[in-house]
Amino acid sequence: MTKWMPNPADLHRPVYLSLAGQISRAIADGTLQAGSPMPTHRALADRLGISVQTVSRAYAELIRQGLLVGEVGRGTFVRPLKAEPEPPFIPERIREIVDLSILKPVSEAMHRERMQAALAELAADLPASVALAFRPNIALARHRALAVDWLCHCRLETAAKNVIVTNGATSAMTMALMTVARPGGMVVTEEIGHHTLVPLCSYLGLRLAGLAIDREGVLPEAFERACREGEVNALFVHPNAASPTSALMGAARRAELVELARRHQVQIIENDAWGPLIESDLPPLAALAPERTLYLTSLTKCVMPGLRTGFLVVPDQLIPAAANRHLVTNWMATALLAEIAARWIENGTALSLVGWQRTALRQRQKIAADILRDLPYSAHPEGLQVWLPLPPGMREDQFVAQARLHGVAIAPGVSFATSPGPGWPAVRIAIGATSEAELRTGLGIVADLHRSRPEPTLLAI
Repeated sequence: MTKWMPNPADLHRPVYLSLAGQISRAIADGTLQAGSPMPTHRALADRLGISVQTVSRAYAELIRQGLLVGEVGRGTFVRPLKAEPEPPFIPERIREIVDLSILKPVSEAMHRERMQAALAELAADLPASVALAFRPNIALARHRALAVDWLCHCRLETAAKNVIVTNGATSAMTMALMTVARPGGMVVTEEIGHHTLVPLCSYLGLRLAGLAIDREGVLPEAFERACREGEVNALFVHPNAASPTSALMGAARRAELVELARRHQVQIIENDAWGPLIESDLPPLAALAPERTLYLTSLTKCVMPGLRTGFLVVPDQLIPAAANRHLVTNWMATALLAEIAARWIENGTALSLVGWQRTALRQRQKIAADILRDLPYSAHPEGLQVWLPLPPGMREDQFVAQARLHGVAIAPGVSFATSPGPGWPAVRIAIGATSEAELRTGLGIVADLHRSRPEPTLLAI
Protein backbone atom coordinates (compact mmCIF):
# COMPACT_ATOMS: atom_id res chain seq x y z
CA MET A 1 0.00 0.00 0.00
CA THR A 2 1.30 3.46 -0.90
CA LYS A 3 2.63 5.61 1.98
CA TRP A 4 0.98 8.80 0.72
CA MET A 5 -2.44 9.60 2.17
CA PRO A 6 -4.90 12.40 1.38
CA ASN A 7 -5.33 15.11 4.00
CA PRO A 8 -8.78 14.80 5.68
CA ALA A 9 -8.65 18.50 6.64
CA ASP A 10 -8.71 19.43 2.94
CA LEU A 11 -11.86 17.46 2.14
CA HIS A 12 -15.00 19.43 1.31
CA ARG A 13 -18.37 18.71 -0.29
CA PRO A 14 -18.92 16.84 -2.48
CA VAL A 15 -16.37 14.76 -0.60
CA TYR A 16 -15.82 12.15 -3.32
CA LEU A 17 -14.84 14.84 -5.86
CA SER A 18 -12.61 16.56 -3.32
CA LEU A 19 -10.89 13.26 -2.56
CA ALA A 20 -10.53 12.51 -6.27
CA GLY A 21 -8.96 15.96 -6.72
CA GLN A 22 -6.33 15.32 -4.05
CA ILE A 23 -5.39 11.99 -5.58
CA SER A 24 -5.33 13.52 -9.07
CA ARG A 25 -2.92 16.25 -7.94
CA ALA A 26 -0.69 13.70 -6.22
CA ILE A 27 -0.48 11.76 -9.50
CA ALA A 28 0.19 14.92 -11.50
CA ASP A 29 3.07 16.11 -9.27
CA GLY A 30 4.65 12.65 -9.10
CA THR A 31 3.87 11.95 -5.44
CA LEU A 32 1.92 8.91 -6.61
CA GLN A 33 3.96 7.07 -9.21
CA ALA A 34 2.54 5.12 -12.13
CA GLY A 35 1.80 1.56 -11.04
CA SER A 36 1.57 2.41 -7.34
CA PRO A 37 -1.08 0.45 -5.40
CA MET A 38 -3.84 2.50 -3.83
CA PRO A 39 -5.22 1.83 -0.34
CA THR A 40 -8.23 -0.48 -0.19
CA HIS A 41 -11.60 1.25 -0.07
CA ARG A 42 -12.06 0.25 3.57
CA ALA A 43 -8.56 1.27 4.69
CA LEU A 44 -8.82 4.72 3.11
CA ALA A 45 -12.33 5.26 4.45
CA ASP A 46 -11.22 4.40 7.99
CA ARG A 47 -8.15 6.63 7.72
CA LEU A 48 -10.15 9.64 6.50
CA GLY A 49 -13.27 9.07 8.57
CA ILE A 50 -15.57 8.86 5.55
CA SER A 51 -17.79 6.14 4.11
CA VAL A 52 -16.56 3.29 1.93
CA GLN A 53 -19.12 4.37 -0.68
CA THR A 54 -17.48 7.81 -0.88
CA VAL A 55 -14.07 6.26 -1.52
CA SER A 56 -15.61 3.95 -4.13
CA ARG A 57 -17.14 6.95 -5.95
CA ALA A 58 -13.82 8.80 -5.87
CA TYR A 59 -11.94 5.79 -7.28
CA ALA A 60 -14.63 5.29 -9.94
CA GLU A 61 -14.28 8.93 -11.01
CA LEU A 62 -10.49 8.59 -11.29
CA ILE A 63 -10.89 5.37 -13.27
CA ARG A 64 -13.25 7.24 -15.59
CA GLN A 65 -10.58 9.93 -16.01
CA GLY A 66 -8.01 7.26 -16.85
CA LEU A 67 -5.84 7.98 -13.78
CA LEU A 68 -6.49 4.74 -11.87
CA VAL A 69 -7.11 1.18 -12.97
CA GLY A 70 -8.91 -1.58 -11.05
CA GLU A 71 -7.80 -5.19 -11.32
CA VAL A 72 -10.06 -8.01 -10.17
CA GLY A 73 -8.57 -9.75 -7.14
CA ARG A 74 -5.59 -7.35 -6.89
CA GLY A 75 -6.94 -3.90 -6.07
CA THR A 76 -6.68 -0.41 -7.50
CA PHE A 77 -3.48 1.08 -8.98
CA VAL A 78 -2.26 4.31 -10.48
CA ARG A 79 -2.56 3.65 -14.19
CA PRO A 80 0.84 2.91 -15.75
CA LEU A 81 1.97 5.43 -18.33
CA LYS A 82 1.72 3.74 -21.70
CA ALA A 83 2.38 4.74 -25.23
CA GLU A 84 -0.37 4.10 -27.75
CA PRO A 85 -0.58 0.34 -28.27
CA GLU A 86 1.12 -1.13 -31.29
CA PRO A 87 -1.11 -3.22 -33.56
CA PRO A 88 -0.15 -6.91 -33.68
CA PHE A 89 0.18 -6.77 -37.46
CA ILE A 90 2.65 -4.93 -39.67
CA PRO A 91 1.00 -1.70 -40.93
CA GLU A 92 2.11 -2.16 -44.55
CA ARG A 93 2.71 -5.21 -46.68
CA ILE A 94 6.41 -5.35 -47.57
CA ARG A 95 7.32 -7.30 -50.69
CA GLU A 96 10.11 -9.30 -49.05
CA ILE A 97 8.07 -10.20 -45.96
CA VAL A 98 5.75 -13.20 -45.67
CA ASP A 99 2.94 -11.55 -43.73
CA LEU A 100 1.41 -13.96 -41.22
CA SER A 101 0.58 -11.15 -38.80
CA ILE A 102 -2.77 -9.81 -39.99
CA LEU A 103 -6.02 -11.74 -39.64
CA LYS A 104 -7.56 -11.71 -43.08
CA PRO A 105 -9.66 -14.19 -45.07
CA VAL A 106 -8.26 -15.92 -48.13
CA SER A 107 -8.83 -13.78 -51.22
CA GLU A 108 -8.39 -14.47 -54.93
CA ALA A 109 -9.15 -12.70 -58.21
CA MET A 110 -12.67 -14.12 -58.01
CA HIS A 111 -13.47 -11.90 -55.03
CA ARG A 112 -12.50 -8.74 -56.91
CA GLU A 113 -14.55 -9.86 -59.90
CA ARG A 114 -17.60 -10.46 -57.71
CA MET A 115 -17.30 -6.96 -56.24
CA GLN A 116 -16.85 -5.39 -59.69
CA ALA A 117 -20.01 -7.11 -60.89
CA ALA A 118 -21.93 -5.98 -57.80
CA LEU A 119 -20.85 -2.37 -58.29
CA ALA A 120 -21.83 -2.47 -61.97
CA GLU A 121 -25.24 -3.86 -61.06
CA LEU A 122 -25.66 -1.23 -58.36
CA ALA A 123 -24.75 1.57 -60.78
CA ALA A 124 -27.47 0.41 -63.15
CA ASP A 125 -30.11 -0.03 -60.44
CA LEU A 126 -29.38 2.26 -57.49
CA PRO A 127 -32.29 2.56 -55.04
CA ALA A 128 -33.08 6.12 -54.04
CA SER A 129 -33.14 5.09 -50.38
CA VAL A 130 -29.52 3.98 -50.62
CA ALA A 131 -28.31 7.14 -52.33
CA LEU A 132 -30.47 9.78 -50.71
CA ALA A 133 -32.03 8.62 -47.44
CA PHE A 134 -30.65 10.20 -44.28
CA ARG A 135 -32.77 8.41 -41.70
CA PRO A 136 -31.26 5.02 -40.73
CA ASN A 137 -34.63 3.29 -40.30
CA ILE A 138 -35.63 4.26 -43.83
CA ALA A 139 -32.30 3.76 -45.57
CA LEU A 140 -31.57 0.38 -43.98
CA ALA A 141 -35.02 -1.13 -43.40
CA ARG A 142 -34.63 -3.75 -46.16
CA HIS A 143 -31.09 -4.53 -45.03
CA ARG A 144 -32.24 -5.26 -41.49
CA ALA A 145 -34.89 -7.64 -42.78
CA LEU A 146 -32.32 -9.56 -44.84
CA ALA A 147 -29.95 -9.53 -41.85
CA VAL A 148 -32.54 -11.65 -40.04
CA ASP A 149 -32.19 -14.25 -42.81
CA TRP A 150 -28.39 -14.16 -42.52
CA LEU A 151 -28.48 -14.55 -38.77
CA CYS A 152 -30.37 -17.82 -39.20
CA HIS A 153 -27.16 -19.16 -40.82
CA CYS A 154 -25.45 -18.12 -37.58
CA ARG A 155 -27.99 -20.24 -35.66
CA LEU A 156 -29.74 -17.18 -34.24
CA GLU A 157 -33.41 -16.34 -34.73
CA THR A 158 -34.38 -12.74 -34.06
CA ALA A 159 -36.60 -9.91 -35.32
CA ALA A 160 -35.65 -7.02 -37.58
CA LYS A 161 -36.40 -4.51 -34.81
CA ASN A 162 -33.57 -6.03 -32.74
CA VAL A 163 -30.95 -5.69 -35.51
CA ILE A 164 -28.69 -2.70 -36.07
CA VAL A 165 -26.68 -2.69 -39.30
CA THR A 166 -23.07 -1.63 -38.60
CA ASN A 167 -19.83 -0.89 -40.42
CA GLY A 168 -18.33 -4.21 -39.36
CA ALA A 169 -17.51 -5.83 -36.03
CA THR A 170 -15.41 -2.99 -34.55
CA SER A 171 -18.29 -0.55 -34.86
CA ALA A 172 -20.60 -3.10 -33.24
CA MET A 173 -18.12 -3.73 -30.39
CA THR A 174 -17.92 -0.02 -29.61
CA MET A 175 -21.69 0.38 -29.63
CA ALA A 176 -22.26 -2.70 -27.48
CA LEU A 177 -19.75 -1.63 -24.83
CA MET A 178 -21.20 1.88 -24.66
CA THR A 179 -24.68 0.39 -24.29
CA VAL A 180 -24.01 -1.97 -21.38
CA ALA A 181 -21.43 -0.06 -19.31
CA ARG A 182 -20.83 3.53 -18.26
CA PRO A 183 -17.37 5.02 -17.59
CA GLY A 184 -15.84 3.26 -14.59
CA GLY A 185 -17.82 0.08 -15.28
CA MET A 186 -16.21 -3.36 -15.31
CA VAL A 187 -15.95 -5.62 -18.35
CA VAL A 188 -14.51 -9.14 -18.06
CA THR A 189 -13.26 -11.25 -20.96
CA GLU A 190 -10.86 -14.05 -21.92
CA GLU A 191 -7.31 -13.47 -20.62
CA ILE A 192 -6.20 -13.96 -24.23
CA GLY A 193 -8.77 -12.04 -26.25
CA HIS A 194 -9.49 -9.35 -28.82
CA HIS A 195 -6.48 -7.11 -29.44
CA THR A 196 -8.58 -3.93 -29.79
CA LEU A 197 -10.60 -4.52 -26.63
CA VAL A 198 -7.91 -3.22 -24.23
CA PRO A 199 -7.44 0.20 -25.89
CA LEU A 200 -11.16 0.47 -26.68
CA CYS A 201 -12.14 0.00 -23.03
CA SER A 202 -9.44 2.48 -22.03
CA TYR A 203 -10.76 5.11 -24.44
CA LEU A 204 -14.30 4.56 -23.15
CA GLY A 205 -13.19 4.80 -19.50
CA LEU A 206 -14.09 1.18 -18.75
CA ARG A 207 -12.19 -1.22 -16.51
CA LEU A 208 -11.19 -4.50 -18.16
CA ALA A 209 -10.16 -7.75 -16.51
CA GLY A 210 -9.01 -10.96 -18.18
CA LEU A 211 -10.41 -14.26 -16.90
CA ALA A 212 -8.64 -17.63 -16.85
CA ILE A 213 -9.44 -19.83 -19.83
CA ASP A 214 -9.09 -23.39 -21.05
CA ARG A 215 -9.74 -25.10 -24.40
CA GLU A 216 -13.39 -23.98 -24.26
CA GLY A 217 -12.75 -20.38 -23.31
CA VAL A 218 -13.68 -18.60 -20.07
CA LEU A 219 -13.72 -20.78 -16.96
CA PRO A 220 -17.06 -20.44 -15.15
CA GLU A 221 -15.36 -20.37 -11.74
CA ALA A 222 -13.21 -17.42 -12.86
CA PHE A 223 -16.31 -15.55 -14.07
CA GLU A 224 -18.18 -16.23 -10.83
CA ARG A 225 -15.20 -15.16 -8.71
CA ALA A 226 -15.01 -11.85 -10.60
CA CYS A 227 -18.74 -11.29 -10.02
CA ARG A 228 -18.38 -11.97 -6.29
CA GLU A 229 -15.40 -9.62 -5.92
CA GLY A 230 -17.13 -6.61 -7.43
CA GLU A 231 -19.86 -5.42 -9.76
CA VAL A 232 -19.34 -6.74 -13.30
CA ASN A 233 -21.29 -4.98 -16.03
CA ALA A 234 -20.50 -7.19 -19.01
CA LEU A 235 -18.93 -10.47 -20.07
CA PHE A 236 -17.29 -10.14 -23.51
CA VAL A 237 -16.66 -13.56 -25.10
CA HIS A 238 -15.78 -15.36 -28.36
CA PRO A 239 -17.55 -18.74 -28.10
CA ASN A 240 -17.00 -19.83 -31.72
CA ALA A 241 -13.23 -20.21 -32.22
CA ALA A 242 -12.62 -16.54 -33.09
CA SER A 243 -10.37 -15.83 -30.09
CA PRO A 244 -6.60 -16.08 -30.72
CA THR A 245 -6.48 -19.52 -29.05
CA SER A 246 -9.34 -20.78 -31.29
CA ALA A 247 -11.35 -21.93 -28.25
CA LEU A 248 -14.70 -23.47 -29.18
CA MET A 249 -17.12 -23.34 -26.27
CA GLY A 250 -19.18 -26.50 -25.67
CA ALA A 251 -22.91 -26.57 -24.97
CA ALA A 252 -22.54 -27.20 -21.22
CA ARG A 253 -20.06 -24.32 -20.83
CA ARG A 254 -22.38 -21.96 -22.69
CA ALA A 255 -25.30 -22.89 -20.47
CA GLU A 256 -23.24 -22.48 -17.30
CA LEU A 257 -21.97 -19.01 -18.24
CA VAL A 258 -25.49 -17.93 -19.13
CA GLU A 259 -26.79 -19.15 -15.77
CA LEU A 260 -24.07 -17.23 -13.94
CA ALA A 261 -24.73 -14.07 -15.97
CA ARG A 262 -28.41 -14.27 -15.02
CA ARG A 263 -27.64 -14.91 -11.35
CA HIS A 264 -25.29 -11.92 -11.12
CA GLN A 265 -27.26 -9.64 -13.49
CA VAL A 266 -24.41 -9.34 -16.00
CA GLN A 267 -24.90 -8.42 -19.65
CA ILE A 268 -23.17 -10.58 -22.28
CA ILE A 269 -21.46 -9.30 -25.43
CA GLU A 270 -21.01 -12.22 -27.81
CA ASN A 271 -18.44 -11.64 -30.55
CA ASP A 272 -19.20 -14.04 -33.39
CA ALA A 273 -17.33 -12.04 -36.03
CA TRP A 274 -16.78 -15.10 -38.25
CA GLY A 275 -20.50 -15.86 -38.45
CA PRO A 276 -21.32 -19.13 -40.24
CA LEU A 277 -17.68 -19.78 -41.20
CA ILE A 278 -17.26 -22.33 -38.39
CA GLU A 279 -19.63 -25.24 -39.03
CA SER A 280 -21.35 -26.03 -35.74
CA ASP A 281 -24.74 -26.97 -34.28
CA LEU A 282 -23.99 -25.11 -31.03
CA PRO A 283 -26.45 -22.31 -30.26
CA PRO A 284 -25.13 -18.77 -29.73
CA LEU A 285 -25.32 -17.44 -26.19
CA ALA A 286 -27.83 -14.96 -27.61
CA ALA A 287 -30.16 -17.87 -28.38
CA LEU A 288 -29.86 -19.10 -24.79
CA ALA A 289 -30.19 -15.68 -23.14
CA PRO A 290 -31.73 -13.21 -25.61
CA GLU A 291 -32.81 -10.93 -22.75
CA ARG A 292 -29.21 -10.06 -21.77
CA THR A 293 -26.98 -10.81 -24.76
CA LEU A 294 -25.75 -8.36 -27.38
CA TYR A 295 -24.63 -10.48 -30.34
CA LEU A 296 -22.38 -9.16 -33.10
CA THR A 297 -21.22 -10.62 -36.38
CA SER A 298 -19.73 -9.39 -39.63
CA LEU A 299 -19.32 -10.34 -43.29
CA THR A 300 -15.73 -9.08 -43.42
CA LYS A 301 -13.96 -12.25 -42.25
CA CYS A 302 -16.27 -14.85 -43.78
CA VAL A 303 -17.38 -13.31 -47.11
CA MET A 304 -14.95 -10.63 -48.31
CA PRO A 305 -12.47 -8.33 -46.50
CA GLY A 306 -13.71 -5.18 -48.25
CA LEU A 307 -17.33 -5.84 -47.32
CA ARG A 308 -17.28 -4.00 -44.00
CA THR A 309 -20.86 -4.68 -43.01
CA GLY A 310 -21.97 -6.26 -39.77
CA PHE A 311 -24.98 -6.75 -37.55
CA LEU A 312 -25.56 -6.12 -33.85
CA VAL A 313 -28.51 -7.90 -32.25
CA VAL A 314 -29.71 -6.27 -29.02
CA PRO A 315 -32.34 -7.24 -26.41
CA ASP A 316 -35.69 -5.44 -26.56
CA GLN A 317 -35.00 -3.24 -23.53
CA LEU A 318 -31.68 -2.01 -24.95
CA ILE A 319 -32.87 -1.09 -28.46
CA PRO A 320 -33.25 2.68 -27.75
CA ALA A 321 -29.89 2.91 -25.94
CA ALA A 322 -27.99 1.00 -28.64
CA ALA A 323 -29.64 3.00 -31.42
CA ASN A 324 -28.66 6.29 -29.76
CA ARG A 325 -25.06 5.20 -29.32
CA HIS A 326 -24.90 4.15 -32.95
CA LEU A 327 -26.21 7.56 -33.98
CA VAL A 328 -23.56 9.47 -32.03
CA THR A 329 -20.65 7.25 -33.14
CA ASN A 330 -21.58 6.38 -36.75
CA TRP A 331 -25.00 7.88 -37.47
CA MET A 332 -25.68 4.90 -39.74
CA ALA A 333 -23.90 2.12 -41.59
CA THR A 334 -22.62 2.92 -45.08
CA ALA A 335 -25.71 2.28 -47.17
CA LEU A 336 -23.86 1.36 -50.39
CA LEU A 337 -21.95 -1.50 -48.73
CA ALA A 338 -25.02 -2.57 -46.79
CA GLU A 339 -26.94 -2.75 -50.07
CA ILE A 340 -24.30 -5.01 -51.65
CA ALA A 341 -24.36 -7.23 -48.56
CA ALA A 342 -28.16 -7.39 -48.67
CA ARG A 343 -28.18 -8.36 -52.35
CA TRP A 344 -25.56 -11.04 -51.78
CA ILE A 345 -27.53 -12.45 -48.86
CA GLU A 346 -30.69 -12.44 -50.96
CA ASN A 347 -29.21 -14.08 -54.09
CA GLY A 348 -27.02 -16.60 -52.23
CA THR A 349 -23.64 -15.07 -53.16
CA ALA A 350 -22.71 -14.41 -49.51
CA LEU A 351 -23.36 -17.98 -48.39
CA SER A 352 -21.55 -19.33 -51.46
CA LEU A 353 -18.48 -17.25 -50.59
CA VAL A 354 -18.60 -18.51 -47.00
CA GLY A 355 -18.49 -22.08 -48.34
CA TRP A 356 -15.57 -21.20 -50.58
CA GLN A 357 -13.72 -19.58 -47.67
CA ARG A 358 -14.33 -22.57 -45.41
CA THR A 359 -12.86 -24.95 -48.02
CA ALA A 360 -9.82 -22.69 -48.54
CA LEU A 361 -9.16 -22.45 -44.80
CA ARG A 362 -9.48 -26.20 -44.31
CA GLN A 363 -6.75 -26.68 -46.90
CA ARG A 364 -4.51 -24.12 -45.22
CA GLN A 365 -5.07 -25.63 -41.78
CA LYS A 366 -3.97 -28.97 -43.24
CA ILE A 367 -0.76 -27.29 -44.41
CA ALA A 368 -0.25 -25.87 -40.91
CA ALA A 369 -0.95 -29.27 -39.31
CA ASP A 370 1.68 -30.90 -41.51
CA ILE A 371 4.41 -28.31 -40.89
CA LEU A 372 3.68 -27.80 -37.17
CA ARG A 373 2.81 -31.44 -36.47
CA ASP A 374 5.19 -31.90 -33.53
CA LEU A 375 4.58 -28.46 -31.97
CA PRO A 376 2.00 -27.64 -29.25
CA TYR A 377 -0.17 -25.34 -31.34
CA SER A 378 -3.94 -24.86 -31.18
CA ALA A 379 -6.26 -24.05 -34.08
CA HIS A 380 -9.67 -24.84 -35.52
CA PRO A 381 -9.88 -26.78 -38.82
CA GLU A 382 -11.90 -23.93 -40.36
CA GLY A 383 -10.16 -21.06 -38.55
CA LEU A 384 -8.15 -18.10 -39.77
CA GLN A 385 -5.26 -18.48 -37.31
CA VAL A 386 -2.90 -20.66 -35.31
CA TRP A 387 -1.88 -20.07 -31.68
CA LEU A 388 1.63 -21.30 -30.95
CA PRO A 389 2.90 -21.32 -27.34
CA LEU A 390 6.66 -20.90 -27.02
CA PRO A 391 8.92 -23.33 -25.15
CA PRO A 392 10.64 -22.37 -21.87
CA GLY A 393 13.47 -19.91 -22.39
CA MET A 394 11.99 -18.28 -25.49
CA ARG A 395 10.80 -14.71 -25.15
CA GLU A 396 8.01 -13.44 -27.38
CA ASP A 397 9.78 -10.28 -28.45
CA GLN A 398 12.96 -12.15 -29.39
CA PHE A 399 11.04 -14.86 -31.24
CA VAL A 400 9.00 -12.30 -33.22
CA ALA A 401 12.18 -10.34 -34.01
CA GLN A 402 14.01 -13.49 -35.13
CA ALA A 403 11.10 -14.42 -37.39
CA ARG A 404 11.12 -10.93 -38.90
CA LEU A 405 14.85 -11.15 -39.58
CA HIS A 406 14.11 -14.39 -41.44
CA GLY A 407 11.45 -12.65 -43.52
CA VAL A 408 8.25 -13.61 -41.65
CA ALA A 409 5.88 -11.31 -39.74
CA ILE A 410 3.87 -12.84 -36.89
CA ALA A 411 1.92 -11.37 -33.98
CA PRO A 412 3.22 -11.51 -30.37
CA GLY A 413 0.89 -13.08 -27.84
CA VAL A 414 1.15 -10.06 -25.54
CA SER A 415 -0.93 -8.08 -28.05
CA PHE A 416 -3.92 -10.23 -27.07
CA ALA A 417 -3.42 -10.20 -23.28
CA THR A 418 -6.31 -8.43 -21.56
CA SER A 419 -4.80 -8.08 -18.08
CA PRO A 420 -1.39 -7.04 -16.77
CA GLY A 421 1.11 -9.77 -16.06
CA PRO A 422 3.48 -12.09 -17.90
CA GLY A 423 0.67 -13.79 -19.82
CA TRP A 424 1.34 -16.81 -22.00
CA PRO A 425 4.54 -16.71 -24.08
CA ALA A 426 3.07 -17.43 -27.51
CA VAL A 427 2.59 -16.06 -31.02
CA ARG A 428 -0.47 -15.77 -33.24
CA ILE A 429 -0.05 -16.88 -36.85
CA ALA A 430 -2.63 -15.76 -39.42
CA ILE A 431 -3.00 -18.11 -42.37
CA GLY A 432 -5.28 -16.27 -44.80
CA ALA A 433 -3.43 -13.18 -46.01
CA THR A 434 -0.80 -14.86 -48.22
CA SER A 435 -0.59 -17.42 -50.99
CA GLU A 436 -0.32 -21.10 -50.07
CA ALA A 437 3.30 -21.11 -51.24
CA GLU A 438 4.16 -18.16 -48.97
CA LEU A 439 2.26 -19.79 -46.12
CA ARG A 440 4.34 -22.96 -46.43
CA THR A 441 7.55 -20.91 -46.46
CA GLY A 442 6.53 -18.77 -43.48
CA LEU A 443 5.29 -21.66 -41.37
CA GLY A 444 8.47 -23.60 -42.12
CA ILE A 445 10.62 -20.73 -40.86
CA VAL A 446 8.51 -20.32 -37.72
CA ALA A 447 8.64 -24.06 -37.03
CA ASP A 448 12.42 -24.18 -37.45
CA LEU A 449 12.86 -21.24 -35.06
CA HIS A 450 10.56 -22.90 -32.54
CA ARG A 451 12.60 -26.11 -32.59
CA SER A 452 15.93 -24.29 -32.28
CA ARG A 453 17.67 -22.97 -29.16
CA PRO A 454 16.74 -19.34 -28.35
CA GLU A 455 19.24 -16.80 -29.62
CA PRO A 456 19.44 -13.05 -28.94
CA THR A 457 18.58 -10.82 -31.86
CA LEU A 458 21.74 -9.17 -33.23
CA LEU A 459 21.38 -6.06 -35.33
CA ALA A 460 24.09 -5.12 -37.81
CA ILE A 461 25.31 -1.59 -37.41
